[in-house]
This record gives sequence, C-alpha cells and structure tokens, in this order.
Amino acid sequence: MDKMTEEQYRAISNMLRKRSLWMLHYCTGCGAMELPPTMTSRYDMERFGIVPYVTPRQADILLVTGYVNVKTLKRIITVYEQMLDPKYVIGFGSCAINGGIYYDSYSVINRLDAYIPVDVYIAGCMPRPEAIITMFKHLMNLIDSGKADGYKRYKQNYEFYKNNQRKVLG
Repeated sequence: MDKMTEEQYRAISNMLRKRSLWMLHYCTGCGAMELPPTMTSRYDMERFGIVPYVTPRQADILLVTGYVNVKTLKRIITVYEQMLDPKYVIGFGSCAINGGIYYDSYSVINRLDAYIPVDVYIAGCMPRPEAIITMFKHLMNLIDSGKADGYKRYKQNYEFYKNNQRKVLG
C-alpha cells in the first residue's frame, strides 16, 4: 500500500478536525445573550461537534463576544497566544467588527482583526442562534477546505500584529 501524501494527510486531518471543535467563549459585553440558546436542545451546536470549554490550552476556537476595550484586548491576546495551533477566532456581533454603539469611545477597539487574526465574523447586534449555527457551519467548511488559516497569518505577519498591539497597549 502506498504511503499517504502530505496533502492527503492534511485533507483527512481537516475533515476530522472540523467535527471536533472546542470553543473558549470570551464574553466582553452583551453579545453572549444569544449563545446559551445555541447550546441548548433547540439549536444544539454540539450536534456539529462544537462544545464549550474552559481553558485556552485545550480550545480550538476563541469566540470573542461584545465590545473589546483596551484592558480586555491584552487578555484576549494572552488567551489567543496560549492556544495551540491550529486555532480559530470568531468575532461575534457588531462590537467585535467595528465597535458597535461604542465605536467612538476612547477605550474601545474598533477592529479586532487588527490585533489578532479573525477567521470568521458574525454580524448583528445580537446575532440570532440561527446565524450562529450558520457561522459555525461556515467555519467548519473553511477548516475542511484549509482556508481557516488565521493562526498561520499571525505567524507570518507577527510584526504587523505586534506593532498594532504596542500602539494600543504601550
């Protein structure tokens, strides 16, 4: 029997990985209100292999909900850097995308993806459980096709991200 090529190995790994994702939920504001219904029996995100987890060292997904201010940005970066590769980031809600209703506050970060790579954004204030499930399925498709590569972009563009982080955090 022939040996498996690296491409075949990667395809099988991605296929299996997408069905077993552990999610670390980092709630910074009101965006977390729609997540519990997504976890319960009506929408049941666990049927897709996505389960909540409590430690960054074992999580695959970092779900950032709500607005991100300067204080929490430092913690989010620390948590992200503690996660093992491959890791995926989801920006949840309008606040993670553009600051939401707090966009003009001196302490709110308006673009999470300027500081850590975001693989998927989900828009809305607050996104409904149906939209959350759709976003999870989209992330799974990106993983399966090998296009969810934020962790690679972070390594390749490390100086870009670190410079942006230094500007805000000092």
